[in-house]
Parts: sequence; C-alpha cells; structure tokens
Amino acid sequence: MSSWLEERVWERRLNRRDFLWLSSAALVGCAVNPVTGSRQLMLMSETQEIQIDKEQSPHQFSADYGAVQDDQLNAYLNDFGKNLAEKSHRQNVPYSFRAVNAAYVNAYAFPGGSIAATRGILVELTDESQLAGLMGHELGHVNARHAASKASWDMVSTVALAGTTALLAVTKYKEYASWAQVLGGVGAGALLASYSRDNEREADALGMEYMTKAGFNPSGMPNLMQVLVNQSKSKPSAFDRLFATHPMSDERLKTAQNQLDIKYADSKNLPVNKERYMDHTAKLRQIKPALEAMQRGEKYMTQEDFNNASTEFNKTLQLAPNDYAGLLMMAKCQMSLNKPTDAQRFTQQAQSIYPTEAQANHLNGVALMAQNKFDAAYQAFDQYEKKLPGNPNTVFLKGLTLESMQRKSAAAQEYNRYLQLSNQGDQAKYAAQRLQTWGLK
Repeated sequence: MSSWLEERVWERRLNRRDFLWLSSAALVGCAVNPVTGSRQLMLMSETQEIQIDKEQSPHQFSADYGAVQDDQLNAYLNDFGKNLAEKSHRQNVPYSFRAVNAAYVNAYAFPGGSIAATRGILVELTDESQLAGLMGHELGHVNARHAASKASWDMVSTVALAGTTALLAVTKYKEYASWAQVLGGVGAGALLASYSRDNEREADALGMEYMTKAGFNPSGMPNLMQVLVNQSKSKPSAFDRLFATHPMSDERLKTAQNQLDIKYADSKNLPVNKERYMDHTAKLRQIKPALEAMQRGEKYMTQEDFNNASTEFNKTLQLAPNDYAGLLMMAKCQMSLNKPTDAQRFTQQAQSIYPTEAQANHLNGVALMAQNKFDAAYQAFDQYEKKLPGNPNTVFLKGLTLESMQRKSAAAQEYNRYLQLSNQGDQAKYAAQRLQTWGLK
C-alpha cells in the first residue's frame, strides 16, 4: 500500500431494478425541511436517522479513541449542548454531546443527534460563546437534516454507502500481503462527508439563532470562524478534516458577521462566559502541548515518515504518559515500523487505561497477528467485537486468524458472516475464494 491509512469506497452501478426503485422512492421521498419549509429529497425517515445514528456513531467515536475519560467535562458539554438543543426546531431528537480523544481539529453530528467535538478543537476555543457557535452549528446540520438529505442523494447515484478501512501492507502473509493488517474501524462514510457551502451557511445561521435564544453572545460564531482560520495557518494539517467536512470561505465568515451586525445587533452585549469555559476545560488545556505533538505525529504518519512520527508520539507520552489516544497512535506507528512487539506493549497499556474502549483490543489483535500469535489475536478481536459489534473488518480478521490455526470450519463461519456484512472489495474476494476452495460456497 502507498499509505498507512487509506479509504476504500465500494460502489456499484445502478441496474435497471435499482433505478426504478430509487426513482419511485424519490417520487414519494420528498419531505418538508423542518427549518426552511421547503421540500427536499428524503429517502430516510426520522426513525431511520436515529437508528443509523445508533449503529454508526459508536464506531466513529471509537475511531476517535472514545469519549474523554473526564466525566465532568463530558457532563458539562452534554448539559451545554442540550440547553442549546432546547432552542432548536427539532427538540424531540435524542441529542447527546461529548468530547472525543482525537487530537485533530473537528466537530461533527450524526443525523440522530449524536454530536462530538475533538479535544483538538476544544483547546482552540476561548469562551462559551465560541462553544455555543460550534455546538449550534452542528445542531443546525441535524435540524436541517443535511446528513440525511445528502445520504438520500447519494443513494440515487450509488446504492452502497462508503466504508472506511485502514490498511497496512504486510509482506509476511503471501496470500493477502496488501491488506491483511487492518488498523482501523468502521468509518462513518457518507454521513460525515463534506457538506456543501449552502449547508454550511444554513447551519451557521441556525447556530446563531439557537445560541442567541439560549442567551449566548452571537459574536461567538464569527469569532469561532476567525479563531479556526487563524490557527489553521500555523498547523494546517491538524485542520484538514475540519475544512474538508466543513468548507470555510471568506464569504461564509462575512455572512456570519453581517448576520451579527444586522439581525443580532441588539444581542451583542450578551455574555461570552470566558472564565466559565476556562474553568471547565482547565484539565484539557493543560495537555495542549501533548495534543499538538499528536497532531504533528499524525501529519508525519500521513507522509509515511514513521521515524519522525515516533519522535512526536514519544513527546506526547512524555507529557501525558497515560493518554489512551497517544498510546494507540504510537502503537500504529510501531506497526508501520514493523515492530509488532513494541506495538503490542502500547496497546496493552492502553487497554489497562481505558478497559471499556474497544480500539485497543483491535490494535492488540493486529499486533499479535503480526507475531503469528493467532489464538491470542483471535481472542483480542473477539473482545473487541463484544465491546463494539458491527465492524465487518473484525469479522474478517477473526476468519483469517482461525484459518491460520487450520480451523477451517470456524473460519468459514466467520467468512460467511463477513460476506453478509460486506460483499465487495479485496477482503470479500478473498473470503469468497477461500469458501469456494474449501467447497463451502
């Protein structure tokens, strides 16, 4: 593979039956936007939005190294977000808010109201008005049903949703050398894909409406944008995902500023609550240097400069020795350096620090697998699946480890289970080929 991390999007062309079904669905699949009152293509009901959220959001949170282990911070963010949600158009949505351990700068919302902000973005904010702008913006996406609408349009052009798979080349396995070691989880796919600039403007406008109704200074929205733009100039790689999913432009910033000057001029004296935000995020801001080292390390990882990445992750762990995300980033780096024994040491330390989070189990299985410890690897993958079911990559790797132990019958069960979850791509081809070879398909 050319990169330690790559996204595979599996698509198939519409056949005539697909097209007819989707065309007929589109005729009856228009819904009234609860915010604008206009009609929009919507092949997903609100109940389905909530169900998809429940199925997919836990995998994204785990990909971002889980919710922070700071109960007070998460309680603060959840209460803060729900206060804003009470001012929104869709107050019946089961909203929840949390910080996740990822160091990159971003925030995102799933269509059923699960909203997260990374540690990387929270340490860039300076007051509650900016936090209100951030959370209000994500609430705007949920209320305008942007993710569901985009997924509906995507269904017209492709039947399959995207899936994210992190892959690392391994030469010691001849039959599956290019994809055997799966280092990632299930990505959010189309649900967290890039919003349009129209979507972004609408979410900004809604966010300003909700934050003002909740008693926060609406200047927090343009101020938030300006802070992010300014900070991105000094460390652009940390902001890549933010601006990829939330396109920023001078026009968008000017629009928010004009809204403030015209529509919300009478609200400019509302509080920004700087001290309260600083008090609630004090512990987080103490480890900002460690987070910045993680950001630099991730940049080097994408450049396949694993030695410099290791240096940065070492800095992270010197500053924050028990940081779950830092340990797992180092484990991934050690795997990339073909040092699975070292990687295993970091994954096991991470497991002891955050025993309820699943990603460490998955990475531990990968490290064990690279050492030909297939029985222990299978147990690690099984533990992961008990904590976080629904990842087809883990099912495939369970089959692979069983096959390596010559347990063909059990491996076949896992390969069949995998093919029920995902029937396209290299892994599916391999699983189908093994079943066929064994006369079990």
